[in-house]
Amino acid sequence: MAEGAIQAGCRFYAGYPITPQNEIPAYMSSRMPEVNGIFIQAESELAAINMVFGASAAGERALTSSSSPGISLKQEGISYIAGAELPAVIINIMRGSPGLGNIGPSQSDYFQATRGGGQGDYRTIVLAPASVQEAYDLMPVAFDLADKYRTPVMILGDGLLGQMMEPVLAHSSELMAHRKKVIAKPWALTGAKGRTANIIRSLYLGEGVLEKLNVTLQKKYKTIQEKEARFEGLFLDDAKIIIVAYGTMARVAKGAITRLRAKGKKVDLIRPITLWPFPDKAFSRKMSPKTKYLVLEMSYGQMLEDVKLSLCGSKSQIEFIGRAGGGVPTEEEVINKINKL
Repeated sequence: MAEGAIQAGCRFYAGYPITPQNEIPAYMSSRMPEVNGIFIQAESELAAINMVFGASAAGERALTSSSSPGISLKQEGISYIAGAELPAVIINIMRGSPGLGNIGPSQSDYFQATRGGGQGDYRTIVLAPASVQEAYDLMPVAFDLADKYRTPVMILGDGLLGQMMEPVLAHSSELMAHRKKVIAKPWALTGAKGRTANIIRSLYLGEGVLEKLNVTLQKKYKTIQEKEARFEGLFLDDAKIIIVAYGTMARVAKGAITRLRAKGKKVDLIRPITLWPFPDKAFSRKMSPKTKYLVLEMSYGQMLEDVKLSLCGSKSQIEFIGRAGGGVPTEEEVINKINKL
């Protein structure tokens, strides 16, 4: 993920150590000087996200990373970034929660990520990779979306993904370096000689001015919902039972599906890649109302709520398997549940 960010033109990183994502700042500390970038181990998570605010305001592609309680500390800064309409990328490798929790894998930050997390009516684009390769490939996507919409983008993984080792097909830096210059940033604070000074802020005290900003933000979020939803679907045309899972839980689902389909069971998968905007259209296909859904999560039903909203008005049966606090649902649990359905 760190190398993917560098390939995407990221030249500023600020973070603070927390397991299970410490490999990211460790890698950045040695790699950033090689590409004339800036690495800062900040004194706190609060400092790190505000450093990203400053670097982004100056027009740089900026990144921070953390894990669950560290992301909670960054929420005010993320809200400021959204309110100031700045691009930034935030990586959250989720650990067991609530509170300080443990260093086991989890997906229990879904609500925080997809509902904004900080103060105000704002949204954060959320991308959920399911493999090391996809985590690498989504980094330039994240920076491009952040620049395109001038909004924070979060990469949401879990402790399994954060500690997993897999081969990656890497793109050359020559092919990726152009991304830094793809989108002009005339709004950036780069010195005002010869032009009107830019102002970046989220404080609006004039009557009606803040409401006008909020209307602008909502129009932007509606455009994102219409254009940027992503998902993977397997075998949906013959679906009898559809498993809905994201991230590494989708890999557990695929393992179970392979075994079940070998026995003639028409079990299929919807894997949201964007958790916000949630891919509602994946659930609007002309499937039988007898189709059943099984939502699989390392939480106690957070994505389940979005699945229910997407199927609102449908008579389809919706079942759930969830564990949290470092517990990981297994293929056997999924297969046993499917056999009961």
